[in-house]
Amino acid sequence: MSEVAINGFVRRQVKGSGKTYSPDLTFEEIADHAQTRYNAGHFREGYRDGVVIVQAAPELTERFVCPFVRIDGETELKAEYVRRREGEEPYIRMRAANGSRLPTGKVEFILYRHDVLDENDEQSTDAEWELISIHAVPEGVDELPMGPASMMRNQLELPGGTKAHFGSEEWAAAVRFWQRYAVLEPESES
Repeated sequence: MSEVAINGFVRRQVKGSGKTYSPDLTFEEIADHAQTRYNAGHFREGYRDGVVIVQAAPELTERFVCPFVRIDGETELKAEYVRRREGEEPYIRMRAANGSRLPTGKVEFILYRHDVLDENDEQSTDAEWELISIHAVPEGVDELPMGPASMMRNQLELPGGTKAHFGSEEWAAAVRFWQRYAVLEPESES
């Protein structure tokens, strides 16, 4: 039985952050669920060894808020020059200033193994696995690709990145997705 703990990085996923969040589940409840689902084999390998994507039970889907809107001719986009945290390079973050959030089709939990987090001293606990991120995937989307800025940070091994190499198909799929969908700016939520 593998243990799943909470990494401090996921704690930023709260209402008003522009990220997936649950209005009624605690991070402890989410990590416990991710642990149960992981131990039952409901996961697939992530972008590198030591990263897994755990599928939440379908009955939990509606307990998570999907932050995405579909971009169309009426979508107003807002670009900001931001950094995720101190010590990382800034990047251009694009968000939708209007629109309605899409319904959540499924929820995925991103887990990193302790040794992967240890590469950059980003572990929060001594647990074998830590919950790094929660993704509410829009209805009708099969796979949520990593954002191109995160892929770049990982592939170039920049601060905040976790060493990885992505093929041209992965890059193309990520760019295509992020040309069609945007995160709704939190103050624009309806």
